[in-house]
Amino acid sequence: MAIASIIALPAVADDSLFGEINLSPGFNRTAKNGFTGGTHSFTEQFNRDREGNLCVGYGDITPDYILTIAEDLPQLTLEVDSGGNDTTIVIQDRDRNIIYCGDDFNNSPDARLNYDNFPAGTYQIWIGSFDPNQRWNYDFIAREN
Repeated sequence: MAIASIIALPAVADDSLFGEINLSPGFNRTAKNGFTGGTHSFTEQFNRDREGNLCVGYGDITPDYILTIAEDLPQLTLEVDSGGNDTTIVIQDRDRNIIYCGDDFNNSPDARLNYDNFPAGTYQIWIGSFDPNQRWNYDFIAREN
């Protein structure tokens, strides 16, 4: 007698908490407002990124943003400005491949990621806090270097 097992994974969201961001080469600096909070563990959902970095932090199960990049970008910086609170970031493509997870940047507890040759596509972005249920207002900033 065979027993089937069903594993429930979070659905790939078509929605986001704070909206969509659309970028093309030559875009101006783009900023969106949001806030952290939640008890959903990024470590449990994502584990590690493609470079082996642990995905830390807590947030909502729904992504904060849907990022669409129309054409490959030679350089891209994604950063969180919460005024120095401890934030984290997770970026995942639509095929559920983890692209990058980020935590502290230099001497700031805010998260920041820099990319060379970032490929076109649609991505989900989660911004969280290092500890659960911390609500920090932030600006999420995308810019070309």
